[in-house]
Amino acid sequence: MLKLLKYFKFIDWILSILVVGVIVFQVYLEMELIEYMGNIISLIQQHAQGAELTSQALWDVGWKMILIALGICVSVIVVNFMASMVAARFSKKLRTTIFSKVNSFSMEEMNKFSTASLITRSTNDIKQVEQTIFMTLRMAITAPVMACFAISKIIGSSVELSWTTAGALLVMILLVLFLFFVAVPKFSQIQKKTDKINNVTRENLTGLRVVRAYNAEKEQEEKFEVVNKDLTKTNLFVNRVMALMWPGLELIMNGLTIAIYWVGAYLINVSAIEYYTMVTFTQYAMHVLMSFMFISMLFVFIPRGVVSGRRINEVLSTKSKISDGEGVSTTEENKGTVEFKNVSFKYPDAEEYVLKDISFKVNKGETIAFIGSTGSGKSTLINLIPRFFDATEGEVLVDGEDVKQYKIKELNKKLGYVPQKGYLFSGTIKSNLLYGNKNATDEELEMCLKISQANFVKKLEGGIDYEIAQGGTNVSGGQRQRLSIARALVKKPEILIFDDSFSALDYKTDKNLRKALKKHTKDATKIIVAQRIGTIIDADKIVVLDEGKMVGYGTHDELLKSCEVYKEIALSQLSQEELK
Repeated sequence: MLKLLKYFKFIDWILSILVVGVIVFQVYLEMELIEYMGNIISLIQQHAQGAELTSQALWDVGWKMILIALGICVSVIVVNFMASMVAARFSKKLRTTIFSKVNSFSMEEMNKFSTASLITRSTNDIKQVEQTIFMTLRMAITAPVMACFAISKIIGSSVELSWTTAGALLVMILLVLFLFFVAVPKFSQIQKKTDKINNVTRENLTGLRVVRAYNAEKEQEEKFEVVNKDLTKTNLFVNRVMALMWPGLELIMNGLTIAIYWVGAYLINVSAIEYYTMVTFTQYAMHVLMSFMFISMLFVFIPRGVVSGRRINEVLSTKSKISDGEGVSTTEENKGTVEFKNVSFKYPDAEEYVLKDISFKVNKGETIAFIGSTGSGKSTLINLIPRFFDATEGEVLVDGEDVKQYKIKELNKKLGYVPQKGYLFSGTIKSNLLYGNKNATDEELEMCLKISQANFVKKLEGGIDYEIAQGGTNVSGGQRQRLSIARALVKKPEILIFDDSFSALDYKTDKNLRKALKKHTKDATKIIVAQRIGTIIDADKIVVLDEGKMVGYGTHDELLKSCEVYKEIALSQLSQEELK
């Protein structure tokens, strides 16, 4: 939790210092109010003993008490305002920092933290920290200040009443410690179980079509019920334990009041103290207990805040394995080239290699394709180019330079990436296309849509201004793929990467798209992962992968003669006559 304080800005520290000053002033006024109350009781007591008492004397004290009460009211408002401002500003900074941090993560870090957990840490955990900061500014400062003022007032006034107060204080401390050790360990469990319930909810919503298609609503409800009951059970336990605190504290405070009056009445009878001393002592004693009650409330909020702060700090302190290189200066001679030199790769903590000893080179304007059985490592291979992962062994070169030496933003500028599952963001078609190039003109957007065979856009209501739902759920899979391809084309990259991006297209559209790409993107290097022979048949070079190894490299005709794996794939899709 303390590590997060480095995100406090200068203005936040200034506001925090002002909060301390205003709280000291507020507590001072509260003590003065009790003192004036004692003065009034003393005047009334003296009058009862025969001394003269005028209304003016009462008004002189009364007006001062009214002004003090107004001062206390204003102080409380100011403290709450400034404390809430500091807490809100701090949580805003944390949300922004976490969002930026997550954007810098590689796939390895994303796999370490589940999406559901990152959402919980960015929302629920930050809210817990915000509440902790607010309560700490209000109570962690108020409690010791109030205790010091009140104790200084009651010291020396009555030994018997002081011991009575100390006894009540000891009982309160024992109660708070009991609750602390019973409930606090559960706070960490609550956050982890919140992760689980978010994970199940997200999985259900993301796969809603599959759930309905298989009539699996009941199974999903049962899965949700398990984690929901688990979270509810833990929450109920914590809430029931903490529910004992408030009546327990009320019982102690009311018991102390009765004890003070009982002991005080005896002391008054033996003329050891005056009546007004007992009344003011009661108020001071209540303030001592209230200060420790505030501390007990902090025992509720701070542990939850510490747990949440630790979870937030886990994200912020995680260093991405993919970091900027020193930067490179490429030459025109190597522009648009991609080369793999003896590249091997295995996933973090895995024992076996997914790719082993891969070597090839593709020059500017050429098309290279990758084909192989499912799980042969095609997508993994091309993911090494934009550095979603780094090669375990060997070198991946772009424009003749190792990708590890690039600034990540500079590397991404060269690439136009179309993922296997086309993803569209909420907004218009136009805003999605401009994702790659904010300065693209409407004419350029229309040309890219034409190349990607996205002619359906003209038929949509609003055309290019048609509203896309999050994830592109209001367009078909083939339409999402074509819009994703258009978005990559708008970027005008040196290298176009298609990760099985034609799978949802029919053969005719696939053929027309490849023809248009060849015509309009002559200077761009094209890297294609595909399952269909028809998609890659015209590629300049084809790499055949089998269990992570290169078993074939050449043109379509060359591979038919030299690579048995390629020939088997080809004959499973096309007839002997079609392959000629």
